[in-house]
Amino acid sequence: MMASPYDLRKVLAELKEQKGQYHETNIAVNPDAELSGVYRYIGAGGTVMRPTQEGPAMMFNNIEGFPDTRVLIGLMASRKRVGAIFHNDYRTLGKFLNNAVSTPIPPIMVEDAPAHEVVHKATDPDFDIRKLVAAPTNTPEDAGPYITVGVVLGSNIDKTMSDVTIHRMVIEDKDKLGIYIMPGGRHLGAFAEEYEKQNKPMPVTINIGLDPAITIGCTFEPPTTPLGYNELGVAGAIRQEAVGLTKALTVDENAIARSEFTLEGYIMPNERIQEDINTNTGKAMPEFPGYNGTANPAVQVIKVTAVTHRKHPIMQSVIGPSEEHVSMAGISTEASILDLVNRAIPGKVLNVYNPPAGGGKLMTIMQIRKENEADEGIQRQAALLAFSSFKELKTVILVDEDVDIFDMNDVMWTINTRFQADQDILVLPGMRNHPLDPSERPAYDPKSIRTQGMSSKLIIDGTVPFDMKDQFERAKFMEVADWKKYLQTDGDPE
Repeated sequence: MMASPYDLRKVLAELKEQKGQYHETNIAVNPDAELSGVYRYIGAGGTVMRPTQEGPAMMFNNIEGFPDTRVLIGLMASRKRVGAIFHNDYRTLGKFLNNAVSTPIPPIMVEDAPAHEVVHKATDPDFDIRKLVAAPTNTPEDAGPYITVGVVLGSNIDKTMSDVTIHRMVIEDKDKLGIYIMPGGRHLGAFAEEYEKQNKPMPVTINIGLDPAITIGCTFEPPTTPLGYNELGVAGAIRQEAVGLTKALTVDENAIARSEFTLEGYIMPNERIQEDINTNTGKAMPEFPGYNGTANPAVQVIKVTAVTHRKHPIMQSVIGPSEEHVSMAGISTEASILDLVNRAIPGKVLNVYNPPAGGGKLMTIMQIRKENEADEGIQRQAALLAFSSFKELKTVILVDEDVDIFDMNDVMWTINTRFQADQDILVLPGMRNHPLDPSERPAYDPKSIRTQGMSSKLIIDGTVPFDMKDQFERAKFMEVADWKKYLQTDGDPE
């Protein structure tokens, strides 16, 4: 008998077998800010305002106004949990994803499509996505209910290439979404420009409630996955089974067959909308740096033509600056950096970690191996390589191979004992960075920031000079093979 394909429900069934990784509640909760407010305390982590912590994935079974829908949040809000979901050591997830990019398994068309168990079309007289899609708001200041982890699937105008990406999408009206497509680097944006130049609407599907192999796999960006690379193949490689696709019902595009929700529609050409048109708060939603994003005065518009979903569907959501974003964006960036530096300077960068302090995008910690005197300086070359291809990086910290890059205490110990600020800091002014960094304002640094979106980059070199390595050996403790026996209480069997 063949095993069932991977989807969100299969992942949750496996997760429930792991102690402390999943929690559900039947207590009623309002999706308007309250749901995210609750999870902020229980498990959001990341750069969410304290108090917060890294905790279990959480299922809310009783959503006010949506009697048939459950809301899942925090599924990926733990790197260790992502490792367990992928059946892989959390410390080597970057290498694991790097291998998946190199050996993709393309998606296939399938007949079994649970995503179409229930169908609502825009031609129905009572069609209203505001009543069908239980999209939470993160804070009371949000521009509206946001689809925060919807995978948008679209193709170029002649259907020779397709792509999947995640964008913030706000529900604006009964059949209208506002979508923010960050300028440059996203293939979907390039496809949308093709359609707009010909004044044609671009068919898309928005797929919500997915196996994290799809969600994380589709966060890869150029140069790792160039134009024409469909990241659904990464998910296929992670699971060693192809992602199943099915034809959408109202637009000429494919949908992910086992998604919990699918919204079908068109990105409308030459049409824009004020992101916070319904609230006028001036805010969009909290983004990964930990601040509320500014509402965009002119986001692109998706005209929704249908909503389909599974029976008793699961709406999936994330908190913008949470640990979950770090898993979604950071691990794929780690994989890309590893691939780049290993091609240029093989064997010298042992591992890479994009920690929560940088939201998964702004900071990288690189573990360096120096094997001889000729390797001195190679660590700084590795940092420059990372900056050259990943403009969203702002800070690179370099450490030796005896440092645990996943433990910030160990990393900061390096900075305090293997670092001198007058010679181990490199500042690169006047470079491009992520537009959501609020310090990138000409008023903040008029000397090097000419326009918003520019930034100085920082390299902190915490590696020991090779000719001084014998002066920086860590205290050597006894190796005790059977140390676990000392955790047993008296009377426990050995």
